[in-house]
Amino acid sequence: MKKVGTVTHYYGKIGVAIIDLESTLNVGDNIKFQGHGADFSQVVGSMQIDHKEVAKAKKGETVGLKVDQKADSGAEVYVE
Repeated sequence: MKKVGTVTHYYGKIGVAIIDLESTLNVGDNIKFQGHGADFSQVVGSMQIDHKEVAKAKKGETVGLKVDQKADSGAEVYVE
């Protein structure tokens, strides 16, 4: 597994995690959330930067990602 980022915020009502990226992330990637109460895997279904849909995001960008389960601030995100 390769770390791609860290969750900086989680919006529970809409099920969206905000992630600061350390590496490239693509729609369709299989990712795993670990730490701070999170331990689950999912496929990246949709991703946004500044409320605009994107298919790919790169290191240094911040993305909003629809998540299947709760992912609190500090959880680490890995590509499987």
